Amino acid sequence: MELIRIPAVAPENGGEGETKKAEKLMQILATIGFDKIERYDAEDIRVPTQKRPNIVAYWYGGNAPERLWIITHMDIVPPGEETLWTVTKPFEPIVKEGRIYGRGSEDNTHSMVASIFALKALKDLGMKPKRTVALAFVADEEQGSKYGIQHLIEQELFRKDDLIIVPDGGNENGSFIEIAEKSGLWFRIRTVGKQTHASRPHAGLNAHRIGMEYTLALDKLLHEKYSLKDAYFDPPESTIEPTKKDKNVDAVNIIPGEDVVYFDCRILPDYNLDEIVSDIEKLAKEFKEKTGAEVKIELLQRSVAPKPTDANAKIVHMLEDAIRKVRGIEPKVGGIGGGTCAAFFRRIDVPAVVWSTIDETGHQPNEYTKTENIISDTKIFASLAIS
Repeated sequence: MELIRIPAVAPENGGEGETKKAEKLMQILATIGFDKIERYDAEDIRVPTQKRPNIVAYWYGGNAPERLWIITHMDIVPPGEETLWTVTKPFEPIVKEGRIYGRGSEDNTHSMVASIFALKALKDLGMKPKRTVALAFVADEEQGSKYGIQHLIEQELFRKDDLIIVPDGGNENGSFIEIAEKSGLWFRIRTVGKQTHASRPHAGLNAHRIGMEYTLALDKLLHEKYSLKDAYFDPPESTIEPTKKDKNVDAVNIIPGEDVVYFDCRILPDYNLDEIVSDIEKLAKEFKEKTGAEVKIELLQRSVAPKPTDANAKIVHMLEDAIRKVRGIEPKVGGIGGGTCAAFFRRIDVPAVVWSTIDETGHQPNEYTKTENIISDTKIFASLAIS
């Protein structure tokens, strides 16, 4: 709850980054007794401290060359419309009926705390891990990981035989192990017309109307053309969603000369992102010819799905065994639409899995996590450390 009280929002969304949360986290980690704690800050002039913090805490195990990494992220998404938060305010966490409410409670404070308490519990019991355990707390996961896990990879911290778990996705009973992700495509659509008085529409060119028409036409085109389903993924289809909308004019009686909308697309690996981008730009040209308005496309993120983690990788079998032992349930493997830090490991041929026990309330109003799930996940992490 102390961590939830500290906003850690990226500068892209008007925040100051993760520094204050990292400082609190360092205080917490200092009480556990790790063998080594290191900081790997990435320069970012957009935040007050001009740095984005990344923390790695090591506890050396009996088989020191083998390392288990548990990687969580400190940053969170903005609260959104605060009037929709009906249980509590986003950064005033409360416990109610076995749930902790607050922005970032599930995504990703749940797993941060579980990873810390797993090692704290083992230390309190006088038990040494079989392998070295490294807890990484990274920045910038919600906006692409340039200042987070990508920065750590550039420091050459990881080895091919490392065991990587990213607890940043899962399901309500903890049976689902993610070993594959979809491709990602985020883009901005800027429609430029001509501003004028609303009573004289013929003197201008309504960018808002044209922008809406283009958005709906593009949404229809992409859904119809890229409609393949793959039951291995949850959800099974590519997701193509218009999301954020920028403010255009300040008064009702002004016809907007500019309109901006954004798309978040998670595309099945079967499809070529270049073809999708080509379709987007082709439709933009058609709208310019038809309406006279300029429709400009700006790619914000483009990530091609890496090769999935092998279902027979050691970390997959270790996690499956831990789930059977601790939970008494049969795990299953598959893919998801959301992007996680695991994708960056797969790109460098380091097997990684994504797993946690969550109700998937992240990015929503009234986000929460269940205390019983934090405890259960703590047991899984502890089991992985000593098994």
